[in-house]
Amino acid sequence: MFLEAQAAERGAALNSLLAYRRDLTDYLAHLRAKGRDPESATRGEIEAYLIACEAAGLAASTRARRLAAIRGLYRFAYDEGLRQDDPSIRITGPAKPKSLPKTLTEAEVDALLDAAEEMGRTETERLRDTCLMQILYATGMRVSELVGLPVSAARGDPRMLLVRGKGGKERMVPLSPAARAALTVWLVRRDEDEAAARVSKGVPPSPHLFPSRGKSGHFTRIWFHSRLKLLAAHAGLDPARVSPHVLRHAFATHLLSGGADLRAIQAMLGHSDISTTEIYTHVLETRLRELVLTHHPLAKPDPLEGP
Repeated sequence: MFLEAQAAERGAALNSLLAYRRDLTDYLAHLRAKGRDPESATRGEIEAYLIACEAAGLAASTRARRLAAIRGLYRFAYDEGLRQDDPSIRITGPAKPKSLPKTLTEAEVDALLDAAEEMGRTETERLRDTCLMQILYATGMRVSELVGLPVSAARGDPRMLLVRGKGGKERMVPLSPAARAALTVWLVRRDEDEAAARVSKGVPPSPHLFPSRGKSGHFTRIWFHSRLKLLAAHAGLDPARVSPHVLRHAFATHLLSGGADLRAIQAMLGHSDISTTEIYTHVLETRLRELVLTHHPLAKPDPLEGP
């Protein structure tokens, strides 16, 4: 009932629903092992579960996510009259360590884009990989948003793409000239392959920009994650440093470093809270330091002291 409500009322994405299910299944298994159930669990038992998660070596971010799922479950149960109290309401979650986002240099991103043009075994693979990488770096969209793009959004040589993000929220993201060029070329090849499949196998047209034969009808996040690791290795980069989210970080970091407005970056990334976008302001430190050293009168060397 809780998961259905999340999908119907809040428009939770499938990935979010799957994460809720995994976290709550683990919590319920813990309670049952103790001879307890969620209907009667107390605050102390929820805290004991979180302690057990910490003892099992789960990261603070994972424990915080599990507590969020448990809170959501009990808030729903209270609102629906399934419980007379909310035992999770006063529980404090683990503090998340603050760390700078992992990113890539512009040269490293260029190497990945070059690898996309070179690595594929066929021209179709190379055109597809190039389009995927160019759009990802040009827009900073989430990988689930990228692989699930509808082909209708890409028709007509668009300057911007309409993206449906978390919670069904829509936003517009601009395309760079390189991304538009890669998209145009890929659409021609994609449509040719689709037409050939209809004639030879009777396959109906796909609504997706990057169609596949999988259950979803398009390439999955896991497939793209693996593909990106191969591209990184081909580009001479450490695959452990490269992921779709690292490229999202690179998009934001490079924009901010180039002088883009933080609010504009927030809108393009689809962040509901500006504080989420503020993690990228670390890139301003170097630029501000150079600005002071270059233009502040006290930073200039004293001509009497010599070189």
